[in-house]
Amino acid sequence: MATNPYASFVASLDVMEQLRATPVRLENLLQKLGPERLNVSPEPGKWSPRDIVSHLADTEIVFAFRLRQTLAEDDYVIQPFDQDKWAAAYDRYDARTALAAFSAVRQWNLSFITGLRPDDFTRPVNHPERGDMTLKTIVETMAGHDLNHLRKIEALVA
Repeated sequence: MATNPYASFVASLDVMEQLRATPVRLENLLQKLGPERLNVSPEPGKWSPRDIVSHLADTEIVFAFRLRQTLAEDDYVIQPFDQDKWAAAYDRYDARTALAAFSAVRQWNLSFITGLRPDDFTRPVNHPERGDMTLKTIVETMAGHDLNHLRKIEALVA
């Protein structure tokens, strides 16, 4: 597996611009869907828009920890998580609350990222499933992950 499975999504984009834009794009998409479609799965076994936003909130928290641990610990090894097990609770969540959590943690992460020195981005980290990477790879993965899930919600809006 590639160190960033979402690299193709961000190949020619400004990663920081993408990270800043995602909360607004999500808000607009949820508005277009309306409350009646937020909890509707496109097909059995697929996530609803609420599930996707809840997943984005969860992963933003995970990314926050990974970014900070990469700087705090030498030879940091990322702890993978089973997204399907985490998703088992999503039917108890509200899409608006998930969006608020995502947006708040994203702003916190953006403050952290913009305060980094250039050499911080080269800090090494290991992902047991993806191999050696850098803090920069984590940031790029965040943006690609956003785009992957934004496109899924956009397809439901269309």
